Amino acid sequence: MAEFSGVTETPGVGASREQLAMLLARYTLAAERAVNKDVLEVACGSGMGLGYLATRARRVVGGDYTFPLLRAAQRHYSGRIPLVRHDAAVLPFAAASFDVVILYEAVYYLSRPEEFVKEAQRVLRPYGTVIICSVNCEWADFNPSPMSARYYTASELARLLEESGFGVELLGGFPVKRESARDMLVSLLKRTAVALHLIPKTMEAKQVLKRLFFGPLIPLPDEVTEKLAPKSPLMPLTPAMAPDRFKVVYAVGRLA
Repeated sequence: MAEFSGVTETPGVGASREQLAMLLARYTLAAERAVNKDVLEVACGSGMGLGYLATRARRVVGGDYTFPLLRAAQRHYSGRIPLVRHDAAVLPFAAASFDVVILYEAVYYLSRPEEFVKEAQRVLRPYGTVIICSVNCEWADFNPSPMSARYYTASELARLLEESGFGVELLGGFPVKRESARDMLVSLLKRTAVALHLIPKTMEAKQVLKRLFFGPLIPLPDEVTEKLAPKSPLMPLTPAMAPDRFKVVYAVGRLA
């Protein structure tokens, strides 16, 4: 059985301010589309975003494949939010059960992402929405997870959803900065470390490098709140934009 705890953001692990802003951006986007709706987060991990979604949605359900992550979520929410162990390719829910399905920073772990998309289509009601978020593998400083199966570009994510009948909107988040000598130096050091396979494989171990590049870290919370970080707007992606312009990409699919 695959164990994803080590490569998943979990409460207490030190994070940079940008990492916190990325976490808030994910759930801000989902919350905007979840008002008074039934929401499923697939691969919810320790559930840091579930409580935030629950303040806006009618109902929120979290699911994950990894037992230790689900146990962490259960300890925090104490029955407040339903939690289910499942495989993303076989969702244990009836057809037309949800209005919104979320898959954040996990599509690259799936060996059959097209099966997840088909399942999302099945459990969604008419006009339902699926939101996929992923690190941008076209970003020059991209560092793949050691447990990943395959990374998808923004255009590949769009095709993945379109093939199952979704209309797709692509968004980019966290523009790449090359404005200062420090920005360029950090980028060079990171790309060198990635090329030489020097980046640690777990979230815990990566804290050492993050402190070097970003200074003091802030522990990840049990639950996302509005006060977590300043909000960073997402931008529509157009064909004219350079594909490596953003660090994070979103594909938002909507059923007709």
